[in-house]
Parts: sequence; C-alpha cells; structure tokens
Amino acid sequence: MKAISKYKEKILLHKVRENGDTQAFAELYDLYIEKIYRFVFLKVSNKEEAEDITSEVFLKVWNYLISENASQKKIKSFSGLIYSIARNLVIDFYRKKINKNECLIEKIEEMNPEELVGENKIENTLDLKYDINKVMIAIRELKKEYQELLLLKYIEELSVIEISEITGKGQTNIRVTLHRALKILKKELEK
Repeated sequence: MKAISKYKEKILLHKVRENGDTQAFAELYDLYIEKIYRFVFLKVSNKEEAEDITSEVFLKVWNYLISENASQKKIKSFSGLIYSIARNLVIDFYRKKINKNECLIEKIEEMNPEELVGENKIENTLDLKYDINKVMIAIRELKKEYQELLLLKYIEELSVIEISEITGKGQTNIRVTLHRALKILKKELEK
C-alpha cells in the first residue's frame, strides 16, 4: 500500500508543480495533515501553536511548489519536502521561544498522550495510556536529537532515506543514531 501512495503522491505533486492544481494539492493535504500536525504537536506540545505551525507548513509548501522556478527545483519526495519545512518552522518557533526562556523539556511534559496517536492507529485504553506515558517519560530523558529521530522513524513511520533528507544527515549516521537512541530508550524503560 505504501508504494501505491508514493506513486499517487508523485502524480499529485507533478499536477501541482506543472498546473498549480489546487485539487491535487488538497489531496496531498489530506494525505499529510494528520502526520504533520502530530509531528509538530510532539515538538511544541501546544494544540493552538501546533495548528498554526501546521497551517504555515502547508502554505509554505504551496508557495514553494507554485513559485516561478519550482519546475527547475528537484524534489526527491513530497514527504521529505513537507517534513523539512515543518522541522524548520518548529526550529524557528523555538528560536522565538528562547527569548522567553521556554524550553522543550517543559513543553514535552505538558503533552497529552491521547493526542500522540491517530484515531486509526490504536484504541484508547487505560493500559495504552499508561504505556504511552511510560514511553513518553523515557523519551523525555533522551537528548533532543534522539527524540527527533525516534519521532520521525517510529511515530511518523518515515524511511531512513526520508529522515536523511529531512535532517541533512547521512543515512549511515541516521541508522547508527537510531540504534543508539533505541538502546538508551530501552535502558530507560527498564528502570
């Protein structure tokens, strides 16, 4: 099924880039809105701010795709493009917050575990909520780089290639860092 969606994604992307097709962009929006919102929410931990940033992500993607020289810019994958823009907007968000002395750890502690999962992924049971809380507490203990890679790989279900494109790091570096992050996370969960 993933291969079909990537093929469909490429067709929709082509329609947007060549013709400014708003219907094709709406379909891309529908494919990515929940994923991008979840990605942003996990980073900023505030529903309103996550919604604002998510809206800005799609606006920037649209403007990028329909710009005059868009057809000359090579886009390896739509997911790589949209997650890169989302990641950069989150970084910008925190740059602004640094002046107000707000830190990422405080924000993560305020997260609501029920907002971390899509409706179709898992049932909301008490055991699940407890498990998510336990994992989130353990993830909070990891450094930010590990948190981000675990989020992209296991929550957003992106490939190492896509993560490499988003972060600008080599695929081998991503694999090694993910391995380290999982090892440390496992130790944290065993405590």
